[in-house]
Amino acid sequence: MDEQDRVAAFVAEHGLETDLAHRVLDLESEVGEIAKEVATSTDYGSEPDAAAIATDEIGDALFALLALAEAADADAAEALDESLAKYEARIASSGDAGSGQ
Repeated sequence: MDEQDRVAAFVAEHGLETDLAHRVLDLESEVGEIAKEVATSTDYGSEPDAAAIATDEIGDALFALLALAEAADADAAEALDESLAKYEARIASSGDAGSGQ
């Protein structure tokens, strides 16, 4: 995935390498910031149609996820392909993408 390569190059260029555990925590933090934006923009769920997320926050979460994939030595494109195949198989067998667990 070109995006994963871009993130890996940025991390290397700016000396932002860190271990897998810190990458997971960074991703959790970035997703938490998205959740906070949705919580506040919807008045904590009372106005769901008002949900708003700044695109830079989505970008931060994507950066964190792709940096995590790189730290885990996982190819993000292959992981996405696996996930889509899993969801397609679930839909084919049960009519639902959820795991049911």
